[in-house]
Amino acid sequence: MTNLQQCQELLEQNGINSLSEIDFDVNGKVHTLSYNYIIESFMQASDESQLVFFTALQKALEVENMGAEKFFEGMGQLLLMSHLSEKFGG
Repeated sequence: MTNLQQCQELLEQNGINSLSEIDFDVNGKVHTLSYNYIIESFMQASDESQLVFFTALQKALEVENMGAEKFFEGMGQLLLMSHLSEKFGG
């Protein structure tokens, strides 16, 4: 089983739809990212980074009260920031 499949299965086991989406407002423009997109993006990183992501996801799911939502908000913000810094030559 790939790390991507493990992440998706972990969400499923916790009753979370991997197609759930989060909206981010960046300078008045709304960007919508799905949990799946966020996972897939991080799974393109090194094996070590994938393991860190998976472990952090496990920890977030152990926390009740929207642990997954907060986790994906943070990861989505990281993706958007890195994308914008690449876009603007940062």
